[in-house]
Amino acid sequence: MKLPGPDYPAPAKLNLFLHVVGRRPDGYHLLQSAFTLIDAADTLRFRRREDGVIHRVSDLEGVPPESDLVVRAARLLQRETGTRLGADIEVDKHLPMGGGLGGGSSDAATTLLALDRLWGTGLDRPALQALGARLGADVPFFIFGRNAWVEGIGERLAALDLPPAWYLVLVPRSGSRPPPSSGRPN
Repeated sequence: MKLPGPDYPAPAKLNLFLHVVGRRPDGYHLLQSAFTLIDAADTLRFRRREDGVIHRVSDLEGVPPESDLVVRAARLLQRETGTRLGADIEVDKHLPMGGGLGGGSSDAATTLLALDRLWGTGLDRPALQALGARLGADVPFFIFGRNAWVEGIGERLAALDLPPAWYLVLVPRSGSRPPPSSGRPN
């Protein structure tokens, strides 16, 4: 099923380097890194529902809706804002699952941004980033929406201007589809 309306890209990222500088008691690694967005992306579409139901209309092999970050992001936004609205959500998956390119985190960030707008909940980016951090360490970066110097578990971000570059991303065939052009790790 293809939902009507605009396409929302959920881009991939690359870690240009990664320094693990410690570990928190909860198991999260403390890091320093530079993340860059690349042009490979999943595509999401949304349709507002008046009945409050969150329904993923696309089938993602091996990902039941209740554990999908997209569905979890929508329900989190719904719960935290008190909206009675719902959404049909379509995910057109191009980034490999488990490939280290941040696809699931990017999909969750795109869901928070798109539904905040569609539902008119009026949260600003820092509030959405705080919600996103509850879903995963990379989600705040994708809500930030630009190349960044990253610290902490991924929640401390500073804009980073990088010169244009080309990257070759190889994705082994392990049951996942490779990205259409390039990719980035999570």
